[in-house]
Amino acid sequence: MNSETVSAPSRRAFLQRSSLMAAAGVAAPWALQLAAMGEAAAFNGDDYKALVCVFLYGGNDYANTVVTYDEASHRRYADIRAAGAGSAADGIVLSRETLAKTVLRPVQALPEGRQYALHPSMPNLAGLFNSGQAGVQLNVGPLVVPLTRQQFESQAYPMPPKLFSHNDQQSLWQSSSPEGSTIGWGGRLGDIAMPSNSQSLFTCISVTGNSVFLSGQDALQYQCSTSGAIKVRALQEGDWLFGNHTGMRATLLNLVQQNRAHVLQNEYNNVMRRALAAEGKVSGALASVNLSTAFADNNLSRQMRMVARLIGARQRLGVKRQVFMVSLGGFDLHDNLVARQPGLLQEVDQAISSFYKATVELGVSDKVTTFTASDFGRTLTSNGNGSDHGWGSHHFLVGGAVKGARFYGEAPPVSASDSKDPQDQWHVGQGRLLPRTSTDQFAATLGRWFGVEEGELARILPNLRNFGKSAGRLDYPTDLGFL
Repeated sequence: MNSETVSAPSRRAFLQRSSLMAAAGVAAPWALQLAAMGEAAAFNGDDYKALVCVFLYGGNDYANTVVTYDEASHRRYADIRAAGAGSAADGIVLSRETLAKTVLRPVQALPEGRQYALHPSMPNLAGLFNSGQAGVQLNVGPLVVPLTRQQFESQAYPMPPKLFSHNDQQSLWQSSSPEGSTIGWGGRLGDIAMPSNSQSLFTCISVTGNSVFLSGQDALQYQCSTSGAIKVRALQEGDWLFGNHTGMRATLLNLVQQNRAHVLQNEYNNVMRRALAAEGKVSGALASVNLSTAFADNNLSRQMRMVARLIGARQRLGVKRQVFMVSLGGFDLHDNLVARQPGLLQEVDQAISSFYKATVELGVSDKVTTFTASDFGRTLTSNGNGSDHGWGSHHFLVGGAVKGARFYGEAPPVSASDSKDPQDQWHVGQGRLLPRTSTDQFAATLGRWFGVEEGELARILPNLRNFGKSAGRLDYPTDLGFL
């Protein structure tokens, strides 16, 4: 790269990123790739901001989560969902009576008198919506280009590969690419944000194991458990193997950290040194964070409590921009939807609402935005005791920066028509929603708030160029307005 062709801000970004990579122990060629990203020096990371992805694995049933409530639409919903079981009493139908306490009251009424309520197991999220701290993005899902129903049926337009496949649609939501992708858009945001953090290793943190969402080109995915930093057991005092033998533990500690002549052995020990240093840093930082906010005793709540504690330790961890991921599985409910979804949604409701309260306690409620995602929505029709794989779905946005008590996107009609009705542009069979908002638009809106410049968004989200003003599609804006 010729120095005369690179701007001063870009040179500064390159030098800053290179030093960060060296501090993190990342190989030099990976650091050099960051210089090609150019405009990243314009990233504004002076204050603190965090994004938290809550991924619902299995494909959450949208129709029983954000439930159509006005009388006319609810009647159609009940008729469609009951049809597969023969009667409303046996179908996967939530009655209007059970929804009365979770009705959503937006500051701007939806057209044609449409109303929604949340599942009865989600009173806390309904309360956050009605008090202005949460919003709902309607009918969002993976798209390559905007599609009408006729274009979808023609098979002549680019479409997300392997629709209705769990692994591929999870990957598309997290990375804009099907299964096999190694870099996610959360990780790409981390690549851009790393220069804002003096401790770049803690830019992208998962409390739910490995995920493509947090994998960057250069940002490392740091993993924590719900108890804190993951330790090397054999090096811990009291461990049954070496922990009770001080001399043996010290010897092992020296062996896994000393410099070696063989390049691969030496790199392995570099990784060990980095891991041990990070564990000490995280454990020490978390020791100073005590939350009074109560969290439920369930897996997702424990994950989100750890995220809150890590955010509380942000100054000691040396970070100003972070991306987190937590998750909950079990949403692939072809059967037992009515029996099993309430407990899952209650867990989501408790975890997200407690997490929001914790951000208020920490004084960062307007600096942290939480959002949900899932493989796909599901069919509006019932298969008898559940629903099958779909496409578009409804998702939540929570935080002090969210323009809450609002729906974003368009409320789809309630229909399961498989006819060629030219007026029905919303469904592609069995009440599957054809998304009217793409995950790239959704992610771009989050990315702008996070501090990413327009030119960087196009690199992070490869399909974004097919939407918005630059593509001549003002009906598919790249800023959805929820932040």
